[in-house]
Amino acid sequence: MRVNAFTKPFYLSPEASVAIRERQRHSLKDVARKADVSVATVSRYLNGTLDLPARTRARIDGAVASLGYRPNPHARRLSLGRSDTIALVVPDIANPFFARLSAAMERAAAARGQMVTLHATRSCHDREVAVLELAAENLVDGVVFLTHHATGPEIAERLNHFPRAVVLDEDVPGVTAPRLMCDNELGGFLAGRHLYGAGHRKVAYIGGGGELFSTAARLNGLRRGMDGLDATRCYVGEHAARSGRSLARRFLDERDGETAIFVGSDELLLGVLEVFRDAGILVPHDVSLVSFDDVRSLHLFDPPITAVAQPVDTLGRRAVELLLDGAWDDPEFRRTTELLPVHLIDRGSVGPPTGSGQKETGPSPLHSQHGDTS
Repeated sequence: MRVNAFTKPFYLSPEASVAIRERQRHSLKDVARKADVSVATVSRYLNGTLDLPARTRARIDGAVASLGYRPNPHARRLSLGRSDTIALVVPDIANPFFARLSAAMERAAAARGQMVTLHATRSCHDREVAVLELAAENLVDGVVFLTHHATGPEIAERLNHFPRAVVLDEDVPGVTAPRLMCDNELGGFLAGRHLYGAGHRKVAYIGGGGELFSTAARLNGLRRGMDGLDATRCYVGEHAARSGRSLARRFLDERDGETAIFVGSDELLLGVLEVFRDAGILVPHDVSLVSFDDVRSLHLFDPPITAVAQPVDTLGRRAVELLLDGAWDDPEFRRTTELLPVHLIDRGSVGPPTGSGQKETGPSPLHSQHGDTS
């Protein structure tokens, strides 16, 4: 390995190495023996739960100093019945929505003297199970759980074992825990009303899995916003750009008069825009677009993308508040669902329909350029 200022190995002097080993070697029993008191007395004194005479305090303090004893902070917290740690379980930390949510939770937790341990599951069932088991072994004070797929009874069973758990963003059937979600139906309604007001009567929805709570709620809202018209063609997959590409190609192949698309996440939107660019589809001249999330810099796109904005920072802060301040002894609290309001930001991706939303004849030229799995 080439050594430079950044890769040069760091060596401790022999004296420093001996000092560190000495400090790591001594235990609470050594302190108690040197101070001539019991281990329980030392433990309670160091935890601040025992008041001792001045001479006894001086002996313990002297023993701690001479031995270089350092209490194990994790063991100390557990002895007090808490770990001061919250486990956050998310599908994907590379997704800007979850990255921003994690940052908001970390800020709120730090302000309350709590640490957040972050676990990414890639919405894999086995990984979700393993992460929840690990969090239980670490005796976390609470867990905040998010998923992007339909979960089985094993997830609900493990979440119900935690003394405090909050379900975010998507529902987990069978869990006895408070739910904290953005108002997905309101978001669909705002998007539908905006598109209907611009003259659109046939729209498509490109979103997450059809079995998800959020998908059903957004579609219900979208139809209400469209004045009750059941004129929505639905394409569902994963909240990822690759899925957006595949679903956008299907939309162009099957398009039958749709003049607008409501896209269920900014990640899906990226894939849709990529396919539209390659196909020469102009937004909003050929197709109008409304996204859901607004966690990416959609105002910098050309054209700027109209979006239903989720209050991601508030979502993270409220999750911490529910965990730490919730009425956990009240069974009714564990059955509550809190919906946070969303709002629509009108930018430049919605225009009047141009009458170009006709079904294509023959195979789409996109299939000669791209595979469906890219």
